[in-house]
Amino acid sequence: MKTQYYTATSLDGFIATEDHSLEWLFPLGDIADTSYSAFIRDVGALAMGSSTYEWMLRHVVKPGTEVPGAWPYEQPVWVFSSRVLPPIPGADIRFVRGDVRPVHEAMVRAANGQNVWVVGGGDLAGQFVDAGLLDELLVQVGSVTLGAGQPLLPRRIVSPPLTLTGVRQVGTGFAELTYTVPKAPRT
Repeated sequence: MKTQYYTATSLDGFIATEDHSLEWLFPLGDIADTSYSAFIRDVGALAMGSSTYEWMLRHVVKPGTEVPGAWPYEQPVWVFSSRVLPPIPGADIRFVRGDVRPVHEAMVRAANGQNVWVVGGGDLAGQFVDAGLLDELLVQVGSVTLGAGQPLLPRRIVSPPLTLTGVRQVGTGFAELTYTVPKAPRT
């Protein structure tokens, strides 16, 4: 069982634009060519920040529209937010706030031996790093630069550094990188 941050980033380290758009991402490649389908099979629980959840509402679920979409996850999802957000009927979503440690314990129990996926954003993933709970970073680096936006992982991880354990080219738009996250104190 691992706690993993699986995401995509621009070459200059942003997971979304300043206004939380992901439009830069979609022209770069087909998700079917990435490791996502194998990755999601091993996920038993998800952690998500409020901006990611709101993006999912706007672009995937689209409640109140003529043709709303379905919530894409069968696994239980913990949404970290200091705000009240609308639930999605029929989806196993738990709204939480505060320290990630006790929530992570509940997520691990719910995952029942499978992995925990920290979907996003970068600051939430950083909270898992700060608590010593993130085991692996799987990042698809896109062949674009954004200049500014929502950072991949707004934390200083220098000593010991991340350990690169995998590299894979995905078409002409992405490089998939896998890193083990050190458990030693960070400086």
